[in-house]
Amino acid sequence: MIITVTLNPAMDRTLAVPNFRLGHRHRAIEQTSMAGGKGVNVARALKTLGQPVIATGIAGGHTGTRIIEQLTEDAILNDFVRIRGESRTSTAVVDPTSGVQTEINERGPVIAEAELELFVDKLLYLAKGAEVCVFAGSLPPGVQPGIYADLIGELKKLGVVCVLDSEGEPLRLGTKAGPDVVAPNQIEAEELVGHEFSDEEDRVLAVAEMAAMGAREAIMTLPDGCIAAVDEGEGERRMYRVTVEHQEAVSAVGSGDAFLAGYVAARYSGRSPADGLRFAVACGAESTLHFGAGVLDPHEAERLMDEVTVEELSAPAFDEIS
Repeated sequence: MIITVTLNPAMDRTLAVPNFRLGHRHRAIEQTSMAGGKGVNVARALKTLGQPVIATGIAGGHTGTRIIEQLTEDAILNDFVRIRGESRTSTAVVDPTSGVQTEINERGPVIAEAELELFVDKLLYLAKGAEVCVFAGSLPPGVQPGIYADLIGELKKLGVVCVLDSEGEPLRLGTKAGPDVVAPNQIEAEELVGHEFSDEEDRVLAVAEMAAMGAREAIMTLPDGCIAAVDEGEGERRMYRVTVEHQEAVSAVGSGDAFLAGYVAARYSGRSPADGLRFAVACGAESTLHFGAGVLDPHEAERLMDEVTVEELSAPAFDEIS
């Protein structure tokens, strides 16, 4: 069983607005509303990929009820802690003429200490029957940034593989807790290592640095694929640059979540790290052909793997960091 944790879920509304310009009146030509938040999106993609998954987290108010109802309607197993506050709504505007997307994300509800304790108890109970746990997304107001680090420590004691995809201080502290995988995008990775990247060499060194911070595997997702430092077993770590041919995207919203679901699904099914990265990039790219986060076609993703290139990078980047 795979658990996905979303402490700040949302109802995600995505609008397709051609020639979108600030300060002007527009009409959307397409729209969708679905349960969201990074962990929820990962769970949706994992379900589509045929993996046993349960989505958990914190949800409240009418919006929280809609999130849970939609997950249930989509046959995604879920077990959320209900709280008094109102879960957030997020809006993404996608301009199909330019491919540019604009996202507006609410902060989310304040979580009481007792409510958070209920969630921790629930997660530790679910973890007894799990092999993998994916911690994904931002934290709602009032939740201490070290919570992912604390939970990773607890789940590692139970032998659960821990995957982390967050940002800011929660990502930094969580990475130092030694998760099995961290998977930020470039902007999140720049914040994690403390500087911007000017070229490919900077990005490669940053991935090595993320691994040196404590993660067993570090992956930086990029618009055309990823750079990854992965564990090949017996203490051997290799680095790869994985790219895919350009796709005429409908929407890139949630493509990173589809990527992460593809990697978790591949590794959970016993694929090699390199093959897992190839499949993950294919899933991320295929998801951009659909409207809605975490939506993809598994058969098309498998077909798209033929267009994915995996290049092994030289090891000196690790030597420079260590």
